[in-house]
Amino acid sequence: MLIDIVRKYSEPVPRYTSYPTAPHFSAGVGEAAYRDWLAALTPADTLSLYLHVPYCRDLCHYCGCNTKATHAYAPVAQYVHALLAEIDAVADCLPAGARVGHVHWGGGSPNVLSAEDISTIGARLHARFAIEPAGEHAVEIDPRRLDGNQVDAFVAIGVNRVSLGVQDFDPEVQRAIGREQSFATTRSVVERFRAAGVSSINIDLVYGLPHQSRKSVTETLARVLELEPDRIAIFGYAHLPQRLKHQRLIDAAALPDIQERYAQSQRLSRLLQRAGYRAIGIDHYARETDSLAQAPLRRNFQGYTTDTATALIGLGASSIGRLPQGYVQNAVATADYERRVLSGHLATERGFRLSNDDAARAAAIETLMCEYRFSRADLTKRFGDAAAPVCDIADDLIAADADGIVERTSEGFVVTPLGRPFVRTIASCFDAYLGTKPVAHAPGI
Repeated sequence: MLIDIVRKYSEPVPRYTSYPTAPHFSAGVGEAAYRDWLAALTPADTLSLYLHVPYCRDLCHYCGCNTKATHAYAPVAQYVHALLAEIDAVADCLPAGARVGHVHWGGGSPNVLSAEDISTIGARLHARFAIEPAGEHAVEIDPRRLDGNQVDAFVAIGVNRVSLGVQDFDPEVQRAIGREQSFATTRSVVERFRAAGVSSINIDLVYGLPHQSRKSVTETLARVLELEPDRIAIFGYAHLPQRLKHQRLIDAAALPDIQERYAQSQRLSRLLQRAGYRAIGIDHYARETDSLAQAPLRRNFQGYTTDTATALIGLGASSIGRLPQGYVQNAVATADYERRVLSGHLATERGFRLSNDDAARAAAIETLMCEYRFSRADLTKRFGDAAAPVCDIADDLIAADADGIVERTSEGFVVTPLGRPFVRTIASCFDAYLGTKPVAHAPGI
């Protein structure tokens, strides 16, 4: 029965925005290694920048991001001072002329920043990095906390894609998650950005929240479609109150069970594809005209992307970067981050140096997450002998499949339509570190 398959493959697993995942990073990779890795980049390499703003005006109960609430601006202003120092410090380590094709501001809520500080940070980025005018420059926005001056400031520094958090429009759900946001407010923000010349709009929704039902998520999606966004992301809520104290404000008894979660996700997927959106990976949907539906797909810490940069440079507290040699993560605590960069150091706190085996497994997992396939020939061509253990795992997975979630091909396997909602669980078979540290993960759907 389908429900038995849903239960079987819905055990908590990582979201695989990286491999290995962040809980396996260590202090063995620190500032010295990061300086060396940055210096090894060449002017021919392309870069991507991620800026983290770890502040919100109010903290939503469901949030899993590294952020904190503040109604005073002084902590934000102090953070901006440190962020500018880090931008300079990292830029000083890079070769002159390296081009930046993607910029992404996340949080928290980047629009907790004043218009003046948005302009200041943007000007510093343009002064220190060769940002391509035609590249993607995206920002995440809380529609409840935005004014016209902030819109103008973001547009003036080159922002051309905006992602709006909605989650759900049902009043009962909004009260349960501590995020009350009207459709009129959301529509007003969409109209403001479009009037300012930003035509590319993303909207984020969440299923599996307290008091949600198939009926309520259907009604929310109908309102979202009125806004005609280019992309819609639909994430499954991960209830981790043992790790995130503010999630204890959510009544666990009001959460939908695993069968209802699955039904919500599948209904949303069907409705979106019926409305003309193409399914992209496990949780993104894009219009046929959007670059996400046209270009080769990649996966990084922001989710699905068309970014093919050699290196992702993380700026701000807790930010993670990826370079050819491995991963680096900045100090998570804001005070520690500020202390490091304001004393003249890079903010690197920990990281992970990739072995050949790690790189081969990472490639297999990313291809599964993006393309729903495993190719022995492709992996061997890229990684030689390091691919062999990964290919053995693929053979074992095919042999053990009694549910029809994968289908053998001449080069490996493809994930079947039945198995696609559970591709994270399939990918976890290639994770050599899973279970080696006590960490809570998101449900498999």
